[in-house]
Amino acid sequence: MVSGKNRELEGLVAIVTGAARNIGKAVALDLADAGAKVAINVNTSVDAANEAKAEIEAMGGEAMVIQADVTDEAAVQAMVDAVAERWGRIDILINNAAIRLRAAVTDMTLEEWHRVTAIILDGAFLCARAVIPYMRKQGGGTIISMGGLTAHRGAAERVHVTTAKAGLVGFTKGLATELGPDGIAVNCVVPGLIDTVRTEEAQVSSDHEAMQTLVGRKGRVEELAAMVRHLCGPHSRYITGQTIHVTGGAYLP
Repeated sequence: MVSGKNRELEGLVAIVTGAARNIGKAVALDLADAGAKVAINVNTSVDAANEAKAEIEAMGGEAMVIQADVTDEAAVQAMVDAVAERWGRIDILINNAAIRLRAAVTDMTLEEWHRVTAIILDGAFLCARAVIPYMRKQGGGTIISMGGLTAHRGAAERVHVTTAKAGLVGFTKGLATELGPDGIAVNCVVPGLIDTVRTEEAQVSSDHEAMQTLVGRKGRVEELAAMVRHLCGPHSRYITGQTIHVTGGAYLP
């Protein structure tokens, strides 16, 4: 996390989905360090979200926890409206909510396929659609979706995840094209193999582990958060519609 001396996001309001732990939490903390007020969205991990909120408040920042399923249209709208009602604006949306199940394609159920694609793709769509009117009214904003390295390199037993994450690239391009005239920057940040705490079902497969980085190590969540912070800042207004890889060179577009 960067020193709070540079409060480049002072006065701005951010929503980070899936922000209770790992990448989402690191992003929430770094945006708060930059001066933003942060809404920490979770679906079930309320206790962990409250711990993240306490960390932000200990830094002297402002945060709120909102429990909402990003695949629930009414819940998403209620979340966005609640944030705007409390802080008067919404400047930043980070689409981080995701789920990483594993199954061979021949064993994968349609329910599993829909569950993964709904959280990653439908969630990004619903959250973006809800914040755009607020951003347009303010004259600008930032929308960032967290992609996935496997969407660009492939991974066994992850067809639903790779498809959904790849869909975020098209989502980013389309949204950036549509919202450019409104001063809303839209980008996709792709994490490489990041050192995080994973559930058993989310453990990376051997083919993912084999994606050797050029720097010879896993990435840190703080390194990913730093890129997100930069893209949200005032010096990144000319960057939009891009897919930016923070992968230690594991993938060279």
